Amino acid sequence: MDLHIHASFLPHDDPDAALAFYRDTLGFEVRNDVGYEGMRWITVGPVGQPGTNIVLHPPAADPGITDDERRTITELMAKGTYAGIVLATTDVDGTFERVQAGDAEVVQEPVDQPYGVRDCAFRDPAGNMVRIQQVKAP
Repeated sequence: MDLHIHASFLPHDDPDAALAFYRDTLGFEVRNDVGYEGMRWITVGPVGQPGTNIVLHPPAADPGITDDERRTITELMAKGTYAGIVLATTDVDGTFERVQAGDAEVVQEPVDQPYGVRDCAFRDPAGNMVRIQQVKAP
């Protein structure tokens, strides 16, 4: 079987703020930016990795969810407990400094975890948890 991760989805409640964070702060390239009926889906991804994408989507776009579910999603996003992603870098300390300089909300400064990784964490403008882990250079 030949499988790889093509796209992961993260909700946003402000497309311009999400775009600024993922493009300007994290340095991802914008691959698609689609608007429909006042909503916006933005696809971003790391430069040099065209097959790996993050789709920033409006959380209320799914026609199958109820108004109560939309309210719950909005509440969970506001608490920062709805969605997240784990990114990797060969220099977590340097990456932390650059992301912090971009005014991202710091959740955790770089630390050596008891389970064997060094990582840090931020929240994106919608409250999604963005963890960044140190990996060895290939």
